[in-house]
Amino acid sequence: QSMPEIIDRKEGRGLFGADPNNYNEIRPPYPEQIYEFLLTTGALHADTATLEIGAGNGLATRRLLDLGAHPLTIIEPDPGFGQLLASLSAGSKAEICCMEGSFEEAELPVGHYDLVAAATSFHWIQPAIGLAKIARVLKPGGHVAIWWNQFGDTEREDPFHDATRTILRPLAISPSGEPDTVPFALAIPARLRDFAGTGQFETPEYRAYPWTLVLNTEQVGALYATFSSINRLPEEQRKSILDQLMEVAERQFGGRVEKNMVSPIYLARRKTFAA
Repeated sequence: QSMPEIIDRKEGRGLFGADPNNYNEIRPPYPEQIYEFLLTTGALHADTATLEIGAGNGLATRRLLDLGAHPLTIIEPDPGFGQLLASLSAGSKAEICCMEGSFEEAELPVGHYDLVAAATSFHWIQPAIGLAKIARVLKPGGHVAIWWNQFGDTEREDPFHDATRTILRPLAISPSGEPDTVPFALAIPARLRDFAGTGQFETPEYRAYPWTLVLNTEQVGALYATFSSINRLPEEQRKSILDQLMEVAERQFGGRVEKNMVSPIYLARRKTFAA
């Protein structure tokens, strides 16, 4: 059996803003424990100079702003999300700067940020390059936090995934991985090696929060329409896949699908080197 194609990182970054309103409505928020972890570790507090990489529709941005991210710089490569992110600025007292483009190419001040955050976006960045640049832009003692909403928990059975495997198997996969393999976010030894390889960070703290997302048939279609492996397809094929998924949801699951979710977070402090 041939290995599925992996979506190129450059292509992937531009796939999510095709229908920003649907993405905004259906992508679930991150568990509150993520933010509690950032607060209790002192990574996030009032007036935390923050850089958010790949903010997308602002799913994490809103909570970061609520909890003290200020000033906030947002980098988002997909212009489709520009309007949504601009609306955040309108509703916030924080100083917000939005940059369109990739993190790797962005010109950013050195040793400037208290916190660099990447929510369900870091798998689109080559880890060694990304972490080296994050280390450069962080203040000594500043934190980097990368986290995900992972669709599919390798620790638990997922009947809907099993029932739709044949529909989804031929599709290309995102660098975030797919439940048949260990996803990027849950490959803990590899991620810890990425951090260690820079020589710039203290050993990361890792947490993973399991939860369940309940979807009706329409929501199944809307959610899967936001996945890069599906929204890159020609329209006819895309619609056919979504229709097949919704048919399984309706017929085999009675219009109620439980998706196992897990939200892993890696939090690392930039070393403070003695002079």
